[in-house]
Amino acid sequence: MDDRRARFEAQVLPHLDAAYRFARWLLPAPGDADDVLQEAVLRAFRGFDTLRGSDAKAWLLAIVRNCHSTALKQQQRRAFVPLPEENDAQDGYAMTATTPDPENASMRRDEQRTLDRLIAALPEEHRTVLMLREIEEMDYRQIAQVTNVPIGTVMSRLARSRAALKARWLQEVEGEPRAMR
Repeated sequence: MDDRRARFEAQVLPHLDAAYRFARWLLPAPGDADDVLQEAVLRAFRGFDTLRGSDAKAWLLAIVRNCHSTALKQQQRRAFVPLPEENDAQDGYAMTATTPDPENASMRRDEQRTLDRLIAALPEEHRTVLMLREIEEMDYRQIAQVTNVPIGTVMSRLARSRAALKARWLQEVEGEPRAMR
């Protein structure tokens, strides 16, 4: 054992209990007090050559207080992170999710499967005009050309297909038993 370590153990370690009691007084949580005391003893050992005089107890307790102060400042810096407001022009976007959460994504897939099933159940001429108008975004004249029927017929088939789809959708939604609301 080197001379420096032997002097440290002889002068500083006898005051370890007092340093721990002081740390516990500063920090009620035993784990936090242990952390501060450990840091203080390490700092004391590293800076042992700066100890002047024979009052090692006061010197060690001052290091414990400084370690506590440093730990408190670090904890306050980590603890305070202001979140932006939703309507904040600069950082508000950070509060809004850009992707759907799993629950919403699952519900959307279920709704899409239901819609696909209900559309597939429509009569072919109604399904055709509905798909050409809503999915392909064709106008009535274009749909009339594709289906080879008059524009009036396209309009009536489209109205009937929308009404039938709406009625079936409402029946599906209202008729389903729900486990949760």
